[in-house]
Amino acid sequence: MIFILSVVLVVLLIIWLLGRTHRQTVPSGSGYQASTRDEKITIYDIDDLEAQVAKIIPVGGFDYIRGGAETENTLRRNESAFDSVDIYPRVMTGVDNPDTRTRILGVDISMPIIAAPAAAHGLAHVSAEAGSARGVAAAGTIMSVSTYASSTLAEIAGAGNGAPQWFQLYLTKDDATNRALIKSAENLGYRAIILTVDAPIGGNRVRDARNDFRFPLDLPNVPRSGGKGIGAIFAEAKNDLTPYDVMRVKSMTDLPVIVKGIQHPDDAEIAIAAGADAIWVSNHGGRQLDGSPAAFEVLPEIAVRVNKRVPIIFDSGVRRGQHIFKAIASGADVVAIGRPVIYGLALGGWRGVESVFEYLQADLQRVMWLAGAQTVDEIKRIELRPQCMTVRCGEL
Repeated sequence: MIFILSVVLVVLLIIWLLGRTHRQTVPSGSGYQASTRDEKITIYDIDDLEAQVAKIIPVGGFDYIRGGAETENTLRRNESAFDSVDIYPRVMTGVDNPDTRTRILGVDISMPIIAAPAAAHGLAHVSAEAGSARGVAAAGTIMSVSTYASSTLAEIAGAGNGAPQWFQLYLTKDDATNRALIKSAENLGYRAIILTVDAPIGGNRVRDARNDFRFPLDLPNVPRSGGKGIGAIFAEAKNDLTPYDVMRVKSMTDLPVIVKGIQHPDDAEIAIAAGADAIWVSNHGGRQLDGSPAAFEVLPEIAVRVNKRVPIIFDSGVRRGQHIFKAIASGADVVAIGRPVIYGLALGGWRGVESVFEYLQADLQRVMWLAGAQTVDEIKRIELRPQCMTVRCGEL
């Protein structure tokens, strides 16, 4: 009996050690095991999801999704920057059951929260972007799709079943490829092109370097992507972008062109002059230039310069209803979320994605109720309170 028990314990120890070894690197090819979960998830706080996801997908894939550049200072500041301003609670306003519906670029959506483009959802879940698209569609909002998606544009469009989708384009060095990607998106019913301009090269992502991270699955919209490191993927992108590239993309499509990655008022002005139909304020989730400002810190000055000439989309660091409220009050028309979508996908498939949007919509509605805003348009007219208005802050 003791011998049998010892054998069982040894076998369990070997299985445990193999499991730990598997989580130390991302295996290449079909050996990568993404989540297969399919269920609604209970969310108490979006911040809880990160630790839960870390337990169920390989560490290399998790670090790629979660990580930022270098010391990750900008990544951390993206969220903490929202604490620099306060929302005045308002009472006796007559607000009842606030309405989160809004409209952007001709598209009606259930909430001012959309999915940001993010690469390789297949690292999180076997359904990949097709699963995310189904969840976003169920939530009644917009799915943004990366060139570096791990589902085809057709699969994602099919999963969305007619729901609004935007295609995010990383320009390649080959115009024929660029034109083909844009035309494919047009033909599949995508409703806007997002031209990302803040990633001519990849940021110094230390976590990925330590893991020697290489995409363990093909990115079907990028030929011959499987097994490549991050640097090799970015090397195929056009890395000398100018305002003329905005004009060139405009010449290739009749769809609205959104310029994503704006972090300075002058660049917003340049993009609008080049024909941008909307501006996307973002620092790529802290994944590019560490030591740059938080996206929320630059949003108000960019909004002043844009002066409502075109819509403003905002992302980076959004985790709460108050973050969404503050961004809209600071000049954004809609707010995008990236990592929370992928975390929801890993934890519950398309139902997990829907759960994330439902949680944030309810959280935003709660903030609107307490701040006296009946509609999204009313949020835009609310003045936030800088924390340094206090005597104590002024003495620091």
